[in-house]
Amino acid sequence: MKRLSQQQVDAYNRDGFLYPFDALAPDELAECRAGMDRFETDLGSPVAKAELKWRSHAFAHSPWFAKLAMHPRILDAVEDIVGPNILIWTSTFFIKEPQSPTFAAWHQDGTYFGLAPQTLITAWVALNDASHEAGCMDAVSFHGKPRQMYHAPKRLEHSINRAGQEVMEDIDQSTIETMALQAGQFSLHHELAIHRSGPNNASHRRIGLGLNYIPTSVKTTTSVRMSAMLVRGKDEYGHFDMIEPPKAERDDAALAAHLHINSRYRDNYNEMVQRHEAEFATAAE
Repeated sequence: MKRLSQQQVDAYNRDGFLYPFDALAPDELAECRAGMDRFETDLGSPVAKAELKWRSHAFAHSPWFAKLAMHPRILDAVEDIVGPNILIWTSTFFIKEPQSPTFAAWHQDGTYFGLAPQTLITAWVALNDASHEAGCMDAVSFHGKPRQMYHAPKRLEHSINRAGQEVMEDIDQSTIETMALQAGQFSLHHELAIHRSGPNNASHRRIGLGLNYIPTSVKTTTSVRMSAMLVRGKDEYGHFDMIEPPKAERDDAALAAHLHINSRYRDNYNEMVQRHEAEFATAAE
């Protein structure tokens, strides 16, 4: 074990989530916030109001984000769960502006991922305080039996998720856990963890960075050949096209890599939306 105790690993496997962990020192937190400021200045708008592609895969175009994705305090915890050979497959900015109605309905991240086996783990890093008031994540245990639940892409207004998806099955909400984080901390959750988040009723932005990691043994189940970045260990499988960390912030090479990985992700996502609907329609017959 590099960072987690066996009791913590057991709790993750039982519930599907684990928190909080310290990650970023004050200077590292300042570096990430400065990177965010440069990014949004370059975009000319907050990330949430920019073109959708800029919400994802920032590790492909910004060295500060790639550095965060390879942070040893984060990867040590991830390794204790998925093993030493790790890819970052995607990442997402989850930003709620002050006094914002933005929320996430109950959902599972992996519904439209199309990965097998379903072992993806997300490190959710808070760049500022993610309290209950600010709309942090809530989660319920999957009781050691993770399974894919039926979702509908409902295009919910103010949803932070691109499809506005929501679990369409009953959820036992008797043991909801509020996963509050302080700035510089992170949580871990399984791709089949059942979670949601409320609106931001605080006076500050809630900036969360979702880093989605998989062991190199995982592969896609769709027709799309996808890309990823090796962040620890070695890749002996070749299930993904490897991209290198960006050498300069948003230069031509970095932007081309971002366009490539993001377009492949979008194609895979769209295929999985259709497949999910078809699979659950068949099961209902």
